[in-house]
Amino acid sequence: MLELLSANPLLSLIAVPVVLVVVYILGSIRYIPNSKVAIIDKRFSPRGSITNGIIALNGEAGYQPLVLRGGVHFLPMFVYAVHVQPLVIIGQGHLGYVFARDGLPLPPNQTLADNTKADDFGDVAAFVRNGGQRGPQRKLLREGTYAINLAQFAVITERGVLYHRLEKADDQVFNAMAQLLHERWGFVPVVIQGADDAIGIVTVHDGPSLSDGQIIAPICGDDPTNTANYHASFQDPERFLRAGG
Repeated sequence: MLELLSANPLLSLIAVPVVLVVVYILGSIRYIPNSKVAIIDKRFSPRGSITNGIIALNGEAGYQPLVLRGGVHFLPMFVYAVHVQPLVIIGQGHLGYVFARDGLPLPPNQTLADNTKADDFGDVAAFVRNGGQRGPQRKLLREGTYAINLAQFAVITERGVLYHRLEKADDQVFNAMAQLLHERWGFVPVVIQGADDAIGIVTVHDGPSLSDGQIIAPICGDDPTNTANYHASFQDPERFLRAGG
């Protein structure tokens, strides 16, 4: 074959571009298994780079808000980098904690991010545009399978921590969070056995401070008929805080 090409310069001029086109097309075809998602990192864009955060909401270069689901996709190999990550699976009877990397900063008097409006972890663009906050989120993931952009969100489960590594320090930060949650039995729902005459004492780390002289917070949001503020025994932190907790 090489002898034929060397003997015929015109054939060489035709063959080389054809080979390059074939390599380009094959390198741009991305297959994503149904058990995975893919994070898209745009290498360059006529719209330039993002100026704030890590998510490119307007087609700039950087991590894109949407993820690719299972199937065959065509993305030009020199324009996009594709990072394949697992789906987030929360087992039956377990919980998952979410940490957002992009969004508004938490104010000094707030411990967990407000999910009143930004509560859809499957839609990164809506989360950021609706005022989602960086840091640990109030909303938990219940049992199920979720397609989450792990460049924007880190998910801490009993099985491990799921995230797209942006820098080496991520490992230490998220593993320390997971270790603390393990020590506090934070991955399984709280079950109080009535037959044992047990009670549960709740300590809240977010919300307004107690008045001087108080050591126990007043009851709030315990009326099931008040659907706006009923927090169902502290299971809905947003309603608890809205009720004045």
